[in-house]
Amino acid sequence: MMARLVTGSTAVVREGGTSLPPATRIRAIVFDLDGTLYVSDEFAAVIKDAAVAYLAALLGLDLEQARTAMAETRDRLTAESGAQPTLSAVCRAVGGALPGMHEFFQQRLRPESYLVPDRRVIDLLERLRCQAALYIYTNNSRPLVNRILVALGLEGLFRGVFTIDDSWRAKPDQVGLEQILAIVAEPAEGVLFVGDRFDVDLRLAKRYGCPVFLCRTIEELLQLDRLIVNRQG
Repeated sequence: MMARLVTGSTAVVREGGTSLPPATRIRAIVFDLDGTLYVSDEFAAVIKDAAVAYLAALLGLDLEQARTAMAETRDRLTAESGAQPTLSAVCRAVGGALPGMHEFFQQRLRPESYLVPDRRVIDLLERLRCQAALYIYTNNSRPLVNRILVALGLEGLFRGVFTIDDSWRAKPDQVGLEQILAIVAEPAEGVLFVGDRFDVDLRLAKRYGCPVFLCRTIEELLQLDRLIVNRQG
């Protein structure tokens, strides 16, 4: 699938890639983490299994019962909203609590067993931070994010990291987004949001006038080199 950069009003897409409108200068970039700065189907499956185990232990279910409850809840939330819900939303709707789930994750998950540095991503971010302030906005907790960044070799590259345990408000969230834009302190048209899920990572930012970049593979992420570094350098 082609990576897409969407401005506050329309998508600017051409065959073989995407581009920014000529008048736009990106002063800050807010990245999602999972599925954006790294892609690991194996680790994603481990996270989902950990959520199942957390709910099973909390609600007194066996693993299959918990998995079925999550699947049915995900289908219901999707039908109600027209968008696929986040893992946070599903777990909360089934009866879990975000602090408890993330404490369980911190005890169970071992990102260093699944993730390795990708020199291409490290080099890209090194170049990007010469052009714009870099941030992360994720539904992961800060302890887990720190371990993921170390495993990926990305620690120290970001001006700020916004995590779910800052306020226990999972994205997409209007209050959380407004707080981030206030901290970034740049005009919305100069703050690029980058993520792999439009409804979760990008839709709300686009409503606020921010350009957004949808990418679902590392190869698509690397297109930011041409869109920003080569253009603004």
